[in-house]
Amino acid sequence: MIPVDDALLSQLRGIAERAGAVILEIYAQSEAVEVREKADSSPVTAADEAAEVMILEALAALTPEVPVVSEEAFEAGKIPEVGDQPFWLVDPLDGTKEFLSRNGEFTVNIALISGGLPVAGVVHAPALSRTWLGATGPDTAARALEIDGRAAPKPIAVRPTPAEGVTVMASRRHGSDEDLGPYLDGRAVAAQASAGSSIKFCLVACGEADLYPRFGRTMEWDTAAGQAVLMAAGGEVIELDGRLFTYGKPGFENPHFVARGWKGTTVWPHG
Repeated sequence: MIPVDDALLSQLRGIAERAGAVILEIYAQSEAVEVREKADSSPVTAADEAAEVMILEALAALTPEVPVVSEEAFEAGKIPEVGDQPFWLVDPLDGTKEFLSRNGEFTVNIALISGGLPVAGVVHAPALSRTWLGATGPDTAARALEIDGRAAPKPIAVRPTPAEGVTVMASRRHGSDEDLGPYLDGRAVAAQASAGSSIKFCLVACGEADLYPRFGRTMEWDTAAGQAVLMAAGGEVIELDGRLFTYGKPGFENPHFVARGWKGTTVWPHG
């Protein structure tokens, strides 16, 4: 088993930040970047592909025995058998549409899965100079960290839900208002906000929001790193029926889910 400890988090941070630097080189010239459409109609660019090559090489050197499921390799048909063993989930550039629109809300996502759950993960937003790390493995106490700019890592945690109601995150690009409205109807909601990529998980993890329901299609590499950070910060991700959100599913496609800044059987923090 890979030791899930501070050393691993440091290594993941380094890999993600190097991939982010690769992305930013292309981002500086993004108006000239060629875009092609994948089978699911989502866009892919040279930044996605270059970052993936760098991450896959780094993970192969770090843990040569651990399989990696990565978005662009998966699209190309390179899908390893993961079985019950630990494996990596990688989204080299989560939020390609945000990258192309130049709003900065794109991330590098790397997560280690063990026992069906993300036990370590990094979410790096290179254009925003923010990085979030989380680990819940047996070799270290659960911990979540944020690095903002060049500042030293600081611990983060979910916040107690405000008495006036929760702040709800929604996807900037994938509209789910048709489902989100009925889900929130009658609930104590103080505010709603939107963001791209896995940043939404991290805003819940660091206490800037409380809830992120997702009713649109996602894949496991979209959510694993963000879930690792959120779980380490004291929150959780569940399916709509309350079951724990797990990984290694056939086809690596996710069901609908709710990421929230609290745990347990309480469906809503204010009744």
